[in-house]
Amino acid sequence: MRTFRIRTTAAAATAVLAALSLTACLPGQEPQAANGSTTPAGSPSPAATAQTPGGAEKPASPAPSGKSSSDAEPATNGGSGKGGATSAADDDSDPQAEAEACGADVKVTYTTLSRPLNHALLTMTNTGSTACDAYHAPLLRFDDAQSVTAVNEGSKPQSVVRIGPGESAYAAINLAVADGSGTHGGTAEKLAVHFAPRSGEGSTDDAPAAITLPKDTYVDSSTNVTYWQSSMDAALGH
Repeated sequence: MRTFRIRTTAAAATAVLAALSLTACLPGQEPQAANGSTTPAGSPSPAATAQTPGGAEKPASPAPSGKSSSDAEPATNGGSGKGGATSAADDDSDPQAEAEACGADVKVTYTTLSRPLNHALLTMTNTGSTACDAYHAPLLRFDDAQSVTAVNEGSKPQSVVRIGPGESAYAAINLAVADGSGTHGGTAEKLAVHFAPRSGEGSTDDAPAAITLPKDTYVDSSTNVTYWQSSMDAALGH
């Protein structure tokens, strides 16, 4: 009787193992992730694009998209880059070697963010074949402003941001401070993004990126922009 129980148990275990083996070996089955991906706060929305002067203007998407882009040279539309930029010190080449200032072969994208409040993000993607350095901060002119937008000096990175081909640098725009202390406010329709040279004096000779802003973009005297950063998180952290 004892022997019979042992054999019965062994037979049952063998049957269970066979069933598990059959399940594991079913053809065409692939493991699935236990969790789905989510869209982070402030992620880009569908784009509306526009070419800079010299390129054919393309029709914009509906206004709620909140995103516009412009090529500093008439290049074809594309994504926002394959990845973030690196600092010049992290570059595989000589860290002391000077690269060209970004501006000649770049695409600039403007994205309105839901968080932080009253913020937008500029993404500058290198569309050229060689690395370029994103010096200082973008030089912004909303509509026909007589002076460029103020720069958030507390956002200055430790080193120059170098953008390899296909990579991107980022700058955050605080359109209006939350306490409402800004003055001379109003809606803006256009944004010109100029590029700073290494010296920080004036701008490069490259044509500015011309952005058509989303409807009801509000700016005032408190509007400011960060330095170019190597990641979106770094830009939005200031």
